[in-house]
Amino acid sequence: MFKPLAAVTLSFALAGCVPAAEAPQGHDAPPSPSYFALGTEPGWTLEITPGMLNYDGDYGDTKIVVANPGARSSAGGERYVTPRLTVDITHGECSDGMSDRRYRDTVTLTAEGKTAKGCGGGVLPPAELAGTDWSFVSIGGVAVAPDRPTSLVFDGTKLSGSAGCNRFSGNYTSEGGTLTAGPLMATKMACPGAGMTQESAFFELMRGSVSLRFPNDGTMILTGADGRTAVLKRVI
Repeated sequence: MFKPLAAVTLSFALAGCVPAAEAPQGHDAPPSPSYFALGTEPGWTLEITPGMLNYDGDYGDTKIVVANPGARSSAGGERYVTPRLTVDITHGECSDGMSDRRYRDTVTLTAEGKTAKGCGGGVLPPAELAGTDWSFVSIGGVAVAPDRPTSLVFDGTKLSGSAGCNRFSGNYTSEGGTLTAGPLMATKMACPGAGMTQESAFFELMRGSVSLRFPNDGTMILTGADGRTAVLKRVI
């Protein structure tokens, strides 16, 4: 049975989605200590550190580790050139082709004569919350219990999920950089241990205006007026 959560109206400040502190800082070279890129079909990953280029390609069948030659300036980005591996980074929005996750850069590399394309750099915030699905990493600075499934789903005009115990849901609207949801309805189950504790902390966090921040690691951080936070990761 669903019952309303009294006086719970969720107001997320969405203006700009990414605050200045989290936004990519111009078209600078990949930041230290590491720059990551990835691609699909066949799957590959690339890590660039100040000392090396580490390429893992063809679903792990091809491995190339070479000294970092330093970045050369190129049209719209940077280029790394070695005898076995060449990497071109072009600053511009990129989709990984397998999900709606977006990255800061487009990456083209040639590994021992074979060319592959993909994305790299910081993960960009979603264009809109509608259609996104998240799970909780921590609430109030405490990691969520691994045995208590959590979710926060934005589906059309409806928000729903679980912070580890009861299911909650409600309509939401977004206007003028502010998203308002509620009143929310929630089941009324008692859960042992951490499930109820982390749920209570989440509902308390959401009783006031909550700011929304997207660090470039792809997480979403909700921060209440008292500084309490909930950290979520995107489910792709």
